[in-house]
Amino acid sequence: MTHKSGFACFVGRPNAGKSTLTNALVGSKIVITSNKPQTTRHAVRGIVTRPEAQLILVDTPGLHRPRTRLGERLNDVVRSTLAEVDVIGFCVPANEKIGPGDRFIANELKELRAPVVAIVTKTDLASRKQVAEQLVALSQLADFADIVPVSSLGGPDDVETVWDVLVSHLPEGPQLYDADTETDNDTETRIAELIREASLEGVRDELPHSIAVTIDEMRPREENPEITEIFATIHLERDSQKGIIIGHKGSRLKAIGTAARKNIQELLGSRVHLALHVAVESDWQRDPKKLDRLGF
Repeated sequence: MTHKSGFACFVGRPNAGKSTLTNALVGSKIVITSNKPQTTRHAVRGIVTRPEAQLILVDTPGLHRPRTRLGERLNDVVRSTLAEVDVIGFCVPANEKIGPGDRFIANELKELRAPVVAIVTKTDLASRKQVAEQLVALSQLADFADIVPVSSLGGPDDVETVWDVLVSHLPEGPQLYDADTETDNDTETRIAELIREASLEGVRDELPHSIAVTIDEMRPREENPEITEIFATIHLERDSQKGIIIGHKGSRLKAIGTAARKNIQELLGSRVHLALHVAVESDWQRDPKKLDRLGF
């Protein structure tokens, strides 16, 4: 049997369901998810290995018109990724009409060599009529290689269809990663993202863009090496934001730690002591040196 392998990239405007679809295909939580725009800030690789093919999924930030230096760098991540993959999945939610942002991305994709598969996401949030109308609207937007609807939460059949369509566009080739590898992201990056995911829950719309997380230290506890001690910093842009993240008498920061620790323990397979510190990096989204220091 011919074996295929290659890279696929999901692209779309912010909050189009790219990360949820990546996690559904991989079968585990590789990318953090949130209903806040620009949740994904790195090109995250999820790896799906089966006897007939190995698909390396690259989940990217939402392509958008940037307003900060961070936004410009996120767009650079998307464009450099798009130039290197074998197939592109253009994600458009079923429950939202095609808008200027979708047209902007569709025009950008026309210049690329890789085939583009249009994926209508979040079909579980739309009626059959809405899904049908979105499929027609996409067919009129550009000449896509395929168009497929999917609900990442609706069951394995939908996700299997996306797998089949993406793999059909891959070149023949050997496995590029070991069969049991799910991602090539390092552990500290994944932990920082899980803390940021917990920090995004329930905050006001303007705050998510201002949150970054770094891991300061990670070590086994001296008196009990089965416990991993993690010291992390949540970086904000303004002093006024500290009160929102810390909460009354530290209640919100404690809730963030509890939620993040649960997911980190699942990731590491061991008990975790998580210590969180909150710091202000004034206007870090616009400062190239601070962006470098925070890993962007």
